[in-house]
Amino acid sequence: MSHAEDHEGTRRDFLYYATAGAGAVTAGAAIWPLVNQMNPSADVQALSSIRVDVSAVEPGTQISVKFLGKPVFIRRRTQEEIDEGRAVEVSDLPDGDARNANLGDVPALDQNRTLDEAGEWLVMMGVCTHLGCVPLGDGAGDFNGWFCPCHGSHYDTAGRIRRGPAPENLPVPEALFVDDTTIQLG
Repeated sequence: MSHAEDHEGTRRDFLYYATAGAGAVTAGAAIWPLVNQMNPSADVQALSSIRVDVSAVEPGTQISVKFLGKPVFIRRRTQEEIDEGRAVEVSDLPDGDARNANLGDVPALDQNRTLDEAGEWLVMMGVCTHLGCVPLGDGAGDFNGWFCPCHGSHYDTAGRIRRGPAPENLPVPEALFVDDTTIQLG
């Protein structure tokens, strides 16, 4: 084997590696825009989290805000509503799951549905779990919570289904207090 033939082998190897590397870079450059276009747009990302000022919400009242295209009920409960919600046994509920995105799979105790330890703040999606109607609040229905007049679903003071065709409790979205008067959703 001559000295020239030895160099040919290494040049050929170099050309193979250089071609493979250039092909990989070209393939990556061609595929990246296709993958990147699947990311959410800036306007969608901007709406994926909102902050709500709750400083004007008095005990016994609620506000509704729009989050991800759906109403969210934010209620500041009275001590009477808290006591009523905590007196209910989970075994008496049609849906024993809290449906709280902040806690995961936990029982539907009143404490597992509220945003604070005292149970004063209740945040939940305002969409009936039967057919997507918006329930009436402010003590409506047979359990002093929310009532969906479309098909007759009754929810208690913790947003748990008590009677009617709705199969599940009103879901609690991801939420937290960022300070004493601001709740962040999402």
